Amino acid sequence: MSRAAAGSRPASPVALVTGASGGLGQALALELDALGCRVAVHYRSSAEAAHAVAAKLTHDHTVVGGDMGSWSEAQALNAHVERELGPIDVVVNNGAVRKDQVMAMQSPADWEEVIRTNLLGTFHTTRVALPGMLRRRWGRVVNIVSPSGIIATAGQTAYSASKAGVIGMTRTLAAECGRRGVTVNALSPGFMITGMTRELPERIMDDMAGKAPVPRFVTVEEVARAMSLFLDQDCMTGQVLSIDSGVSVT
Repeated sequence: MSRAAAGSRPASPVALVTGASGGLGQALALELDALGCRVAVHYRSSAEAAHAVAAKLTHDHTVVGGDMGSWSEAQALNAHVERELGPIDVVVNNGAVRKDQVMAMQSPADWEEVIRTNLLGTFHTTRVALPGMLRRRWGRVVNIVSPSGIIATAGQTAYSASKAGVIGMTRTLAAECGRRGVTVNALSPGFMITGMTRELPERIMDDMAGKAPVPRFVTVEEVARAMSLFLDQDCMTGQVLSIDSGVSVT
């Protein structure tokens, strides 16, 4: 398909950000709002935090809850966003859980929950919005992954497997959608101060930061600024953009 056959970017795209009640999710929602998007702020359990994020947005927005590991709840979320804002043009799959443990000691239930939320949830939220994007011949899917999906981290077999799976899905889906104006990319942040990393002892956090070529944690705002690139670039698809202080190359 020629470039002329692709659809045009909406004046005010509707963007869904999953897991938007957390630190990175909030930064992503705010950045998309600054770029002129109407943002659907998703949460799984932190409704109060999600509404606090929504209160900072300047354009039309909505707050929606749901477990993206459930296909029926993903369908209900899509219907809610379409009713409140219109069809989804941009999906940012940021919602995730991490339950670290060496495989020999990890419960099957914990392993399954990580895969269900991180990998299957990414499929669900993308799948409900994708047909509309393809019909309109314009759309953006941005999957938030991790250096753990690329490099080995002991104790993270479930998390690493889920993020590596999302990277593989990103690349293959990009090949399926490019001719209809829909790009699919992944964004891989480095170590950030978020709800996930606050659980770690300070000495471990200092050690993690010190091993990076740029020896500091990445800010959520630095990561979120990539949204402009993803929205603007029609020819960038199937890529993993790492903003990680160089962790993934060490």
